[in-house]
Amino acid sequence: MSKYKICAYAICKNEADFVDRWVESLSEADSIIVCDTGSTDDTVIKLRDKGVTVYEIKVDPWRFDVARNISMALIPSDVDICICTDLDEVMEPGWRKWLEKAWTPSTDCLYFMFTFSFNKDGSRGTTFWKNKIHSRRGYRWTRPIHEILEFQEYRRENVVYEENIRLNHFPKLKESRNSYLLLLEQAVKEAPHDDRNVHYLGREYLYHQRWDDCIRTLRNHLSMPSATWREERSASMRYIAMAYQAKNNLTEAKNWLYRAIGEAPHLREPYVELTRVFYEEKNWPGVYHMVKEALKISKKSSTYINEASSWDYTLYDFGALSAFELGRYEEALDFAESAVKMAPDNERLRYNRDYISQYVNRE
Repeated sequence: MSKYKICAYAICKNEADFVDRWVESLSEADSIIVCDTGSTDDTVIKLRDKGVTVYEIKVDPWRFDVARNISMALIPSDVDICICTDLDEVMEPGWRKWLEKAWTPSTDCLYFMFTFSFNKDGSRGTTFWKNKIHSRRGYRWTRPIHEILEFQEYRRENVVYEENIRLNHFPKLKESRNSYLLLLEQAVKEAPHDDRNVHYLGREYLYHQRWDDCIRTLRNHLSMPSATWREERSASMRYIAMAYQAKNNLTEAKNWLYRAIGEAPHLREPYVELTRVFYEEKNWPGVYHMVKEALKISKKSSTYINEASSWDYTLYDFGALSAFELGRYEEALDFAESAVKMAPDNERLRYNRDYISQYVNRE
């Protein structure tokens, strides 16, 4: 007999293609509740055919936190544990066993491993802890976008971690980010002292190629007294550098990347970006040095800061190119072989490996 009553809940709009996969991944729950926010396809029909309880709601003006709070309020009062996911996310089988093992009657929230993106070879890319499993009472969602689950009770939140529970993100191939930017600007307007939202907004400006807005916003983030998390500060510095690189100001780009390394020297990400800058300058000793330094870091961060390109073939590719240009041909071949092993379908990597191999054999 199950120790707890578990309900999965979500919000959705026009996600019919994901319904079958999503419902199957949550079949271990006792019930599933979805708030549809205006689908024009057959999402609602497919969900109800699968036995999901669906409520059709309207949120205008749109805010993710409002929609999620409505969906959470519709969860029956006798539920012990709530699981919030999106329809483009998939729970790996067996999650209930691990959840009931980790959860106790005094638990408020559980963190699990969330893979936001996968590499082309199917391996995990950006993976970090996520906290969307929580008790029925004591929580509300806040922020119009990048919404967070906020504990509301006047006591210490009781949190547990279970790495064997894994949720995987498989998004649509093309998705407009225009609404994201508008909602983030609204979020910062509502809470200008929320350093996390300022960081997200600066990053969003980078995605939209608004280089000066990115630089201004992230410099503001770094000046905020509450912005003390070193990994996120390092990321802001890295994004500033990327904006300067896009503006062809490589001097400022390098300055900010050295600052990013100093802020969080345990992260590969700023080393990789500095490698890119040196590559643009054809500074082969610089590329080679940054590759060697980055590869000394063997542990990936378990936060959302990690980037897939810091842990795939990229460093080995740069290592092969720089070692070859520096006359270190055997080492270049080793780098090239490693790159191909990590991305065997990449024609360019195979060509480079074969070229270096032929050169080594001639030598």
